[in-house]
Amino acid sequence: MAFTIHHQILAAVFVIAVIMGAVANKTHFCTMGAVSDWINIGDTGRMRAWVLAMAVALLGVIALEGAGAINLYGETFPPFRSSNFSWPRHVAGGLMFGIGMVLASGCGNKTMVRIGSGNLKSLVVLLAGMVASYLMLWSPLYEKAFLPWIQAASINLARHGIPTQHAGDVVSGLLQQAPSKTNNMAIALMFAMGLLIFVFRSKDFRGSFDNILGGTVIGLAIVAGWYLTGGAPGQAWKDYADMATDIPSRVQVQSYTFVSPMGDTLHYLLNPTRTSLINFGVVALAGVISGSFLYAIATHNFRIEWFASAGDFVNHVIGGALMGVGGVLAMGCTVGQAITGMSTLAIGAMLTFVAIVAGAVAAMKFQYWRMLREA
Repeated sequence: MAFTIHHQILAAVFVIAVIMGAVANKTHFCTMGAVSDWINIGDTGRMRAWVLAMAVALLGVIALEGAGAINLYGETFPPFRSSNFSWPRHVAGGLMFGIGMVLASGCGNKTMVRIGSGNLKSLVVLLAGMVASYLMLWSPLYEKAFLPWIQAASINLARHGIPTQHAGDVVSGLLQQAPSKTNNMAIALMFAMGLLIFVFRSKDFRGSFDNILGGTVIGLAIVAGWYLTGGAPGQAWKDYADMATDIPSRVQVQSYTFVSPMGDTLHYLLNPTRTSLINFGVVALAGVISGSFLYAIATHNFRIEWFASAGDFVNHVIGGALMGVGGVLAMGCTVGQAITGMSTLAIGAMLTFVAIVAGAVAAMKFQYWRMLREA
């Protein structure tokens, strides 16, 4: 029974990811495109869709935690609310990821969506991202190249009376007040309301069915991921892992992200007989590609696309590698941190979001400057 429940959860994760992929394809939900539209033409529609996804996910977490259905103050993957605030990895990783997604023409989620639509350029990006992510997760690269300076600069919030990275705990600590989960929930609710006000104050956005649909569905998918792994089904999942002889990979409370799953997918492909390596992230990645493919076929929008030049190829390979390294370093991507992480109201997720946007803006400005110079 426990074995069956374990695989039922993975099946549910896959089905939700299929819906995410189909909806992202239909609505053109793209975080890199959101930044590009905002910077280049002043259109904030897709940026507001991204923020709507954050608000929906945050409200879902508030509801689940308020009902006692999940507890994100414990161990999660990644540890969003840890008291160890490793700000250097959020800044450096976010900047790398932001630059990488511009060079690669899309973030991790959009890469999967484009692969499903026949874009072979994105398949190359995925391969580069898989290798980079694998090296960060399953080789000494992170420990030797990044961990020493990250540890040296990290801040242990607990030493300052701040138990977690939840923005409510941080505010209480700065005001020298006792942490309170009730206050945290109130602060989270006010933050979510602020996001919704920003999103729906735009008349153009209110009239855009696709942007509202994209942001809502992606946000709800994050909530579903948290419930599946942190709620009652997740307990059965963890009970199975405790009894299994071949321990499943990453059986922790988590939701959707698309960079560490690249490395985990390569890890499984290198060990195809070890089915225990097929985890949440691996099936999520496959689900988004599948959902996008099904939508592209159903709407006759499946198109094979290849590189325009050798330079285009190099840019995409570098972009994929930067996303793989940066995404693991920052412990998430434009979905994994900026939506899933933001749903926990962790200050690390907020910092990563700002760093990703900053990196993307800098890369776009540089590309525009270089284009003018060449012209």
